[in-house]
Amino acid sequence: MNKKDNRQKRKLHIRKTLSGTSVKPRIFVFKSNRYFYAGLADDDKQIVIMSKMCKKKSEEIKKMGKTFAGDFKKKKLEVAVFDRSGYRYHGLIATFADELRNNGVKI
Repeated sequence: MNKKDNRQKRKLHIRKTLSGTSVKPRIFVFKSNRYFYAGLADDDKQIVIMSKMCKKKSEEIKKMGKTFAGDFKKKKLEVAVFDRSGYRYHGLIATFADELRNNGVKI
């Protein structure tokens, strides 16, 4: 198994227990070599409510976290489930999640 297969295995293991609803949606993340993506999903209806993208730099991820939290509040939501998608909770993932918490999103 290579690194990509191991992450997919961890992702599926996490997704067994995590699920988003219309009241408590799921915030998911994805990292490519150049960009950082984050989205909000309702797994009951199987739709993506909103998504954002930025370059993989800490300052830009903090800005994206603020706008993501603002848009989250505009949808009149307060609580969400954070899906780290098999990535370790450090670096960019932790920065994004902390910025969401600092802007009033309960994870």
